[in-house]
Amino acid sequence: MTLSEAGRAVMIAALRAAMLVAVACVALPVATAAAAPRPPEAPLLLPDMPLHDPWIVADRATRTYWLFTRNEQRLTGDRRLGIMAYRSRDLKHWQRPVMVFTLPEDSWANDGAWAPEVHRWKGRWYLFSTFYNDGLKLPEQNGRQPVRRSTLLASSATLGGPYRLERGGAPIVDAARMTLDGSLHVDRAGKPWMVYAHEWVQVGDGTIEAVPLDDALAAAGPPQLLFRASDAPWAKRADPADVKGGNVTDGPELFRTRTGTLLMLWSSYDRRGYVQSLARSKSGEVTGPWEQLPPLVRGDSGHGMLFRTFDGKLMMIVHRPFENARGKLYAMRDEGDTVAVVREATELDGETRVVETSAEDRVAATSSAKRRR
Repeated sequence: MTLSEAGRAVMIAALRAAMLVAVACVALPVATAAAAPRPPEAPLLLPDMPLHDPWIVADRATRTYWLFTRNEQRLTGDRRLGIMAYRSRDLKHWQRPVMVFTLPEDSWANDGAWAPEVHRWKGRWYLFSTFYNDGLKLPEQNGRQPVRRSTLLASSATLGGPYRLERGGAPIVDAARMTLDGSLHVDRAGKPWMVYAHEWVQVGDGTIEAVPLDDALAAAGPPQLLFRASDAPWAKRADPADVKGGNVTDGPELFRTRTGTLLMLWSSYDRRGYVQSLARSKSGEVTGPWEQLPPLVRGDSGHGMLFRTFDGKLMMIVHRPFENARGKLYAMRDEGDTVAVVREATELDGETRVVETSAEDRVAATSSAKRRR
């Protein structure tokens, strides 16, 4: 090969290498995009928004609805364990979510971020959420193997966070007690309580309990039993001898009606799936006794909460179905001694399969109300 031929060979090789680099640069974004699909663009509609255990705060100062739920990396781009929030002005069109709380990496927990609730108390915003670690075993109870699972408290000066753990992330209730879905309730005397579910994984027949709190929202006394899952006549009951089964309690939220009646939304399962139900305090106090009312919504729906729109309308949001859940909105009516579903707000959530209480449930609810009056 002559010198000139060698030079041409080097030039051709260099050109080929440059072409390969150019092709790789074009192909790389395509491959990346295929591996990680872009999240939907705002505005989002509820069918676009994965969420469990929804909690809405209607912020009147900005006329903005904040919808809190567990972080989804696909939507925030953030891998960390924590809480995100969608925002909307009309309950139909939502902005892409933002992270409002991140669990510190040195925490005892490594999963969860369930059931975030945000409440205003003593000039600050407080976030209640449940975290767990299946690797941290608690003492066995009647053949059951409970694990660390607790509701933690964080706070912020602003609704949008960032929220920081209170008391170093110590559980509100004793860490030996599997507690989830903690909800703040302030009684008629202005005293705060946390109402929560005592996990069926530990006790078999799951319970709803309440613990009194002090002004710093720390436990100020022992937990008190309110009712058991099996108290609901519609609830699916597990075989007591089956240590892998149990009766579920989930998602308590308290609401006082226009007449002062104290109600509690809570969820469990019937034979067909997840159920949004309702209980009523006979005394008007959190300590009860509590009576079970017919379910509000079936159809694999639950963990709901009540809120008022900026024009004063009462609404409820639940997630449905339990797997791959989305938010479902209902127009509600305050009937004084109970609340009732008016209709599903399909113009907001896009739902076409309307699921409400059955005719027999509505008859039972009416009869119950008449007996109480």
